[in-house]
Amino acid sequence: MRDLGVGFRYLLKGQRWVARHGKQYGFGLLPGLITLVLYVAVLLALAMWGAGFVGWATPFADDWSSPWLGLFRGLLTVLLFALGLLLSVITFTAVTLLIGQPFYDSLSEKVDRDVSPDGTAPESDLPLWRDLWISGRDSLRIVVRALLWAVLLFALGFIPFVGQTVVPVIGFMVTGFFLTEELTAVALQRRGVELRARLALLRGRKTLVWGFGTPLGLAYLVPFVAVFLMPGAVAGATLMARDLLGEETRDGDAAETPGVPSQPSPSISRTDTESGTR
Repeated sequence: MRDLGVGFRYLLKGQRWVARHGKQYGFGLLPGLITLVLYVAVLLALAMWGAGFVGWATPFADDWSSPWLGLFRGLLTVLLFALGLLLSVITFTAVTLLIGQPFYDSLSEKVDRDVSPDGTAPESDLPLWRDLWISGRDSLRIVVRALLWAVLLFALGFIPFVGQTVVPVIGFMVTGFFLTEELTAVALQRRGVELRARLALLRGRKTLVWGFGTPLGLAYLVPFVAVFLMPGAVAGATLMARDLLGEETRDGDAAETPGVPSQPSPSISRTDTESGTR
C-alpha cells in the first residue's frame, strides 16, 4: 500500500518540475487548450440537441401518455450527457497527448535530462510520423479498452446500493489506470517499450499506478483543471516511468524511493515488443 503514496508523490513532483520550468509549462498548455475547446463544443452540442436526438432514436415511445413519455426521454437525455461527460474524462488525455505529441515528447525528454545522473535522455530512433502513428494506434487501443470498461460500469451503476457505492470507486481506479498508461507512454514509447510491455509494467505495480492516476482522474472532473495539470502530469509520469524501469534518478527524485525498493524490469527492445504485439 506504500506505493499509493509514492505514486501520488510522483504526481506532485511533476507539478513542481513544471513550476520551476515556466517555458515548458507554457508550451505544454497549448494542446490541452485545443482539446478543451473541442470537447466543450461537443458537450454543448449534446446539451442543445441531445433531447432531439433521443426523440429521434425512440420513435416507439411517441404514443406513450404523459408523464411517462417526458420522464423516459428526459432520463435518456440525462444519461446521454452523463455518458458523454464520462467519455470526455476518459479520452481527454489520449486526445491531448495525440495533438501535443511533439510538445510532450520534448517536455518528457527535458525531464529525463534534468534528473538523469549523466544528463542524458533516451531518444526515439524512429521518424516523427512513425512515432505519431504508434502513439495514435496505441491510444486507440487504450480508448477501446476504456470504453468497454465505461459501458460495463455504466450498466452496473443501475444495481441498487452497489451501483452508487462500489461502482464509482472501481470507475475511478480504472480511469486512473488508463490515465497513467497514456501519460507514461510518452516516456516509455521513446524508450522503445510497446503497449503490451507497458501494460505489463503497470499491472505489476497497480498500487503505484492508482496512487498517481486516481487523484488525477478525480481532479480532471473539475472544469479546466485537466488543461493546467497536463504538463505536470507528463513530467510526473516520466519520473514514474524511470521508477518502473529501475533507472537511477538524481536530486532526490530517485527512481528508488527511500523505503520502497525499485523493481527493475528486464531490458525490452523495440523489436521484441513489436513482434509480441502482432
